Amino acid sequence: MKRFLPFLCCLLFLAGCTAPSADAEPAQVQFFSMDTVMSIRVYNEGGEDAIQAARQEVERLDKLLSRTNPDSQISLLNSHAGDGTLISLDAEVADLLSFAKSVSQLLPGCFDITIAPVMDAWGFTKEERHVPSAEALADAMSLVNSEALIVDEASSSARLEQAGMEVDLGAVAKGFAAGRADAVLREYGVTSALLDLGGNVTAIGSKLDGSAWQVAVKDPQNTSEALCVLSLEDQTASTSGGYERYFEENGQTYHHIIDPKTGYPADSGLLSVTVISSDHMLADALSTTLFVAGPEEALDFWRSRDDFELVLCTEDNRVIVTEGLEAGYRPAGEDRGYTYEIARR
Repeated sequence: MKRFLPFLCCLLFLAGCTAPSADAEPAQVQFFSMDTVMSIRVYNEGGEDAIQAARQEVERLDKLLSRTNPDSQISLLNSHAGDGTLISLDAEVADLLSFAKSVSQLLPGCFDITIAPVMDAWGFTKEERHVPSAEALADAMSLVNSEALIVDEASSSARLEQAGMEVDLGAVAKGFAAGRADAVLREYGVTSALLDLGGNVTAIGSKLDGSAWQVAVKDPQNTSEALCVLSLEDQTASTSGGYERYFEENGQTYHHIIDPKTGYPADSGLLSVTVISSDHMLADALSTTLFVAGPEEALDFWRSRDDFELVLCTEDNRVIVTEGLEAGYRPAGEDRGYTYEIARR
């Protein structure tokens, strides 16, 4: 799940914030969209109109992208899987599908938005969670193939080539919405704001006193505590971990982050992955991808690029922070047995 500590964040960043007047409070709204609680806070004066416009943009995107909304464009695409119909889409939806396909090629086998039938087999979609039979899982796995999702960006259209296939944009939709909400707020002149779109935390600008936002990352083994605190400006931080959406059966715990190679919950040696990037969608997608990949492959991938940073929490209680975050992060879990190290290129 992409989850941060929104209320802990508030305590941290409000403490050092210089308000425009003695009794000023941020304009803020909390709402439910994309199957999660979201919040937007704007610290500039007169932010109420900006907040409502940003909320409306997120809700508009939810109506386009939700697999469980029968009127969405993604539901329309899924309903025509295998019948050869090329579905006309809004350009932004086609672009998002194309982006998701490109992510699946970065670390093959670690990310695939056609994983939806497997999620259904495990019961995560309808909250009827159970371990699927070997036959049911094999049937669902036969439908996972992002190469069979054909996207034509020129005509803003797409099709699924195999009957029974379905797309689920849960691993990228909130990052996409964060980017659009960010853009809307800036169009209204906002220069100081925080968005928590279901755990994808986006910092716009800095605090009013000019200092960076301080954002706490959840301890995946004790979610009322922080693992570390990060300094963010004009960045999104997205966390994936199996600690919030899971079930137990016959003494075994199963979480919702499915490995597309096996059809089972990812068992990569990681408890959580946090990706920090100025690219909202990349942060969202990579947090899931790198959770599946595991710590070594995640760090190798990080070393091959320069557009994101990482916080990895491993099963053996190591917290690995990449060097781009070193100057602005603070460990917070030493008393809970975590050891902290800096990864360098």
